[in-house]
Amino acid sequence: MIHGMNHFTITAADREKTLAFYCGVLGMREGDRPDLGFPGSWLYADTTQAILHIYWDRPQPAAATGVIDHMAFSTSGLREHKARLDAANIPYKLQRQVGAGTWQLFCTDPNGAKVELDFEPSEVE
Repeated sequence: MIHGMNHFTITAADREKTLAFYCGVLGMREGDRPDLGFPGSWLYADTTQAILHIYWDRPQPAAATGVIDHMAFSTSGLREHKARLDAANIPYKLQRQVGAGTWQLFCTDPNGAKVELDFEPSEVE
């Protein structure tokens, strides 16, 4: 029986830009990773489980997203995230989900992966 999502894995062409995006702009942190015999990073949110794994030694696929359309993160601090994205000159699209009213912010990481940040409807734009 599946109990939930464990992690996403992406390939990244530029380590510095990728970590600046996920850690600097989105607020994740690079943490413990076992020696798997190849270079990579594990990123953590406010949990003890790494939720994003990154390969540094793999070629970028021809189609940036492959069959996965995007990855989504439950997030808080809508104003702060918008300010960090604006400061980093990262374009984004902000919309409210029809019905639930959840704020959805869509942007693209430095490797071409589409990222969705979901905020509670009570957050102020």
